[in-house]
Amino acid sequence: MKDAAIAGGTAGATGSGELSLSERLRRGELFDVGCPSREVLKHLTSRWGVLVLLALLDGTLRFAEVRRKIGGVSEKMLSQTLQQLEADGFVDRRAYPVVPPHVDYTLTDLGREAATRVRALADWIEVNMSRISEAQEQAKAKA
Repeated sequence: MKDAAIAGGTAGATGSGELSLSERLRRGELFDVGCPSREVLKHLTSRWGVLVLLALLDGTLRFAEVRRKIGGVSEKMLSQTLQQLEADGFVDRRAYPVVPPHVDYTLTDLGREAATRVRALADWIEVNMSRISEAQEQAKAKA
């Protein structure tokens, strides 16, 4: 049946429970090991990816400003994270031809949308941190 959904693209419309080809393409196959959306998910939800998105929600920042705002990130990791987010279309990098180099980073519209969603998760974590800490302590006590 899965092959029929892929070939015909109509299984979702027939009520069989399978997604049509267009629905699968639009939605992605996140549980499929070869799905390219997994890489994007990794970039968006990495520790540094989340913090870069949140830092840039406040507006355009230079590299050093992003690094100071986040705290604890190495230049190498921040550079890699910014490059990944730029390649995925979430961050816009503007380099100015001056000495010393001046580079600004800002969220694209897509990046702002993603950052807003990531912020909701970060807010939930902050609000529930005491419950999370309690669960962690209980897990340690069981070990």
